[in-house]
Amino acid sequence: MSSSPPPATPMWSPASPQARQVECFDFVIFGGTGDLSMRKLLPSLFQRDLAGQIPAGARIIGVSRSPLNAAAFRAMADEQARPHLHGTPDPAAWAAFLTRLEHVRLDALSEDGWPVLADLLAPAPERIRAYYLATAPGLFGIICQRLHQAGLVTPQARVVLEKPLGHDLASARAINAAVGAVFAEHQIFRIDHYLGKETVQNLLALRFANSLFEPLWNARHIDHVQISVAETVGVEKRGEFYDQTGALRDMVQNHLLQLLCLVAMEPPSHMTQDAVRDEKLKILRALRPISAAELAQVTVRGQYRPGAIDGQAVDGYVEDLGHDTSETETFVALKAEVCNWRWAGVPFYLRTGKRLARRTSEIIIQFRPPPHNIFPADSGPVQPNRLVVRLQPDEGITLHLMGKDPGPGGLRLRPAPLNLSFAETYGTHYPDAYERLLLDVVRGNSTLFMRRDEVEAAWQWAEPVLTGWAATHQPVRPYAAGTWGPSAAVALIERDGRTWQDDDGL
Repeated sequence: MSSSPPPATPMWSPASPQARQVECFDFVIFGGTGDLSMRKLLPSLFQRDLAGQIPAGARIIGVSRSPLNAAAFRAMADEQARPHLHGTPDPAAWAAFLTRLEHVRLDALSEDGWPVLADLLAPAPERIRAYYLATAPGLFGIICQRLHQAGLVTPQARVVLEKPLGHDLASARAINAAVGAVFAEHQIFRIDHYLGKETVQNLLALRFANSLFEPLWNARHIDHVQISVAETVGVEKRGEFYDQTGALRDMVQNHLLQLLCLVAMEPPSHMTQDAVRDEKLKILRALRPISAAELAQVTVRGQYRPGAIDGQAVDGYVEDLGHDTSETETFVALKAEVCNWRWAGVPFYLRTGKRLARRTSEIIIQFRPPPHNIFPADSGPVQPNRLVVRLQPDEGITLHLMGKDPGPGGLRLRPAPLNLSFAETYGTHYPDAYERLLLDVVRGNSTLFMRRDEVEAAWQWAEPVLTGWAATHQPVRPYAAGTWGPSAAVALIERDGRTWQDDDGL
């Protein structure tokens, strides 16, 4: 096991990341025949291969319990991964990529198959090895121990852990300890694909590469922050897993808290791996705990019922599960507070759910109104400025300003958005989050991945909400599919004199 971390790596380099080839590697995907592999991992690796970043000789090895040889695995990828590629791929480029694929039949719970994997990796022991664990979290420690026993953990090895990392604080600590017994911390990459999105990184550029916003980025000028991650899909093939997890574990504890950290963090001294993560950790530790007595006022649990999405009737959650009943939440809204000098008194409203009105992920920075309105009443209302950071589906940034409506006959005010659309500004395609993150693993750059203490700090804040819900029998409130969640979520923010920004210009 390697013990000394690599030198700090800058988050960005003057060289274009699209033009810089990485070192040769073997990328081993445990759960290689699964949905994540076919829908995200293989297509993302192909895009980077198409861009010329993956060197000749690099291999992608799928590991699963399926009785497949390399040819059958390639045929599966051709059938299941190709539909998820961007546009229509060049047939020759796709065929060349498929030749990189290998498959090993292996059961993580038995000793069978590990010698085969060892023999496949043996010819290049000095090569970078990235082990991606696209499996249930309960297998993370077991797989790492098996890798160690098979002699497959080299100084150049890395391991990637998918979320959710554990079911609660104790299980997260147990997984971290089991993986940490085999891999050094700098070899462990806890992935949150939201951190790889271009808009999320542009949030840091917006704040720290411009002098315009940072002086205003505090409680004196910002009224509140909204972070919404809405999905129109239901639980799909993840029903049994999701019913044991719920929206708070699946989305709030990782994705939404990470976005909150990037909005609220102090400027790091340098844009290096640990400097960025140190600042995020400070925010997680500054979150005010939510007590059981206030859960009903600052949190809402919901579960979708039958309704309609885009005019099509859809089933409710229990129908999707095939169960008679369930107390698992598919929607969460809550009010969080960061207790430090910059953010004291500024509420952060977090909201996420399945089967909502539309698919969107947005961060909304709502500024305070001007201290004094100098315009006559017939000029129209002066609306506070609002900064909208869109993560999906159309990544971009919009700043809502007030301007004068053109024309004579008096001064009339109206909102005027300044819109930066990444697709329009930078072209129709730019790297997907997984494209960036997978090659960051190969490079050994962990800036956009979670550190062990971050994960545990997030659980320390989220777990009392879960236990409080159970202890106080917090109800799961129904909402019709195709709406914005239960009415209690509207009441949560409106009792503070604010409102969710759903459709007005977002």
